[in-house]
Amino acid sequence: MDNPFWQHVNDLFAQLQGRRLRIFIVVWVVLFLMGLACALGWIRVPTGTRPPDAVPTVTPAEPTVTRPVPDEQGFITLPTPTPEPHSGISAPPLPWGDFGYGIAAHIYEPEVTMNIIRNQLGLTWVKQQIRWDHFSPARGEMDWSGYDPVMEAAEAQGLKMLLSVVGAPVWSRSYFDDNPEAAPPDDLTLYAEFLGDLVERYPGRIHAIEVWNEQNLDREWDTAEGVNAARYVEMLRLSYQAIKSRDPNIIVISGALSPVGGSATDPNNPNRVIYMDDFVYFQQMIDAGFLGYTDCVGAHHNGINLPPDVAWDDGYNNPDAVFRGPFDNPHHSWSFKSTLWGYHEMIQAAGYNTPLCVTEFGWASSEGMGGTPPGFEFADDNSVEDQALWNVQAFQLMRQWGFVRLAFLWNLDYSVRGGSPTDPNAPYGIVDMAGAPRPAFGAIADMPKIP
Repeated sequence: MDNPFWQHVNDLFAQLQGRRLRIFIVVWVVLFLMGLACALGWIRVPTGTRPPDAVPTVTPAEPTVTRPVPDEQGFITLPTPTPEPHSGISAPPLPWGDFGYGIAAHIYEPEVTMNIIRNQLGLTWVKQQIRWDHFSPARGEMDWSGYDPVMEAAEAQGLKMLLSVVGAPVWSRSYFDDNPEAAPPDDLTLYAEFLGDLVERYPGRIHAIEVWNEQNLDREWDTAEGVNAARYVEMLRLSYQAIKSRDPNIIVISGALSPVGGSATDPNNPNRVIYMDDFVYFQQMIDAGFLGYTDCVGAHHNGINLPPDVAWDDGYNNPDAVFRGPFDNPHHSWSFKSTLWGYHEMIQAAGYNTPLCVTEFGWASSEGMGGTPPGFEFADDNSVEDQALWNVQAFQLMRQWGFVRLAFLWNLDYSVRGGSPTDPNAPYGIVDMAGAPRPAFGAIADMPKIP
């Protein structure tokens, strides 16, 4: 018996004659070519799923920021700024774990201070500066009595501790000029040894160590050769090894630079640099290999009189500002945002993705303080409401940017401890000269802390 399939084929071709046959052949050839093109990937068949590169980018509207109004007690409730887009999620997980919210304090009453930081402000980190020179009268001698109660009180409140270690003792240095200031020891291994002693003194109680502070200024690096990035990186290398050999879990932070808008040399010695533009110094540290000896890159910025979301070249202007530096002489060093993003971009350009640890930031306001420190006239342009709003926004921006690991507000109570409104640290305090909370205190307490 003939196969039914082939019988149907014979019947079909018997009916296709003349014009019908030609049309059939053309249709068949077109279908064949389309099938071949699909097989070779020349034609993409819609599947109903949009490829990732075709997902439209939605640019959110700029958030409207209004000045908050104090309540009857003088406190304010701040609006939460609209989060910046970040991979479609407002606060994605960070690669190193939780974001650290911290503050620096003048810790004369450790138990009281730690209770305020943890239970009233809701912060999780505290910063304490260790002055090696204040407590080490001779090599091998160290008076720990100034620090033991601080470490115990922090541990009792479950606070994580950052120690910023500065100031080599006189016995370790040989250079002194007409204006003796802080300096490293001649033998950098002495500093590394001291860090090792520090870790052994407080096992499990130290969570991060900042290796020196603002080393691009001779105020902190007063040596015969002046500030020197390569020399600092050697200190960092020795310190990293000393710390990690004793406790690999401690976060090693490179010393934060001072954001200065230029460089200068000693009038009596043109070869001796007394301060250096932080971006120039930062690049010199990169060239000397510092990113291989740090878990986190230290950074500072104290806000001046620009909001935290304004870049130096945005064209922002406050016509009422008395201090005109950021407006009449724009430079990255005036801007909180430009300084931190600048460091981040330089790190990435070097082939690393090391996060920043902002070990000092904040906005000064002289309102209600009874005076202004000389050289800090920008504090007159910032109201206490500005201080509150911008401190909170800075915390939120750093968490949203995703490249900041720890952030420490400057400061809790230096206004009280300094004893004078002309103390340069006083206008940054979030309590006033009598110790009463300023609006920034309540704003930080009420601020959502996103891990």
